[in-house]
Amino acid sequence: MKVICFGDSNTYGYDPRYWSGGRYGANGRWVDVLAAATGWTVCNLGENGRKIPTLAPDLPADVDLLILMLGTNNLLQGCSPQEVARELAAFLRQMPLPREQILLIAPPPFSLGQWVQKQRLIDDSHTFARCCRRLAQNLGIRFADAGEWNIPLAYDGVHFTEQGHRAFAKGLLEVLL
Repeated sequence: MKVICFGDSNTYGYDPRYWSGGRYGANGRWVDVLAAATGWTVCNLGENGRKIPTLAPDLPADVDLLILMLGTNNLLQGCSPQEVARELAAFLRQMPLPREQILLIAPPPFSLGQWVQKQRLIDDSHTFARCCRRLAQNLGIRFADAGEWNIPLAYDGVHFTEQGHRAFAKGLLEVLL
């Protein structure tokens, strides 16, 4: 099975201990943990700082599953959860894949930390997860809420710890298998 993981720094495997864009090792990134656990070909298209693009990416014709987790950076830059959900809907409608081949994941909610210093952002991240659930239902695509997986976040309140990446992969495997 060929899987594309499209997201932001948490998909990329960003290690928040290093401002230079450092990355956790393969055993500490959920995308690589997923590949090792399943034997699937898993392509990591995570990018630090990625907001929801206006155009869908070019995907290989032989993709079996697109796992998409976006919206965190849009929220951090002041967009409302509803605005972010509208942007995500427009993006998802462009995907050239059958709906059953798309899995939308609501990012885990923020926690207080270096990047999240206001309760409003935490509340918005919870609201965004609900928006994602409704969006997936409306579009007829698969959905998972990472907020249900008890993901440990780093001191910044946004990024996964290595344990968080492994917890994310475990939750994802329960959804996929």
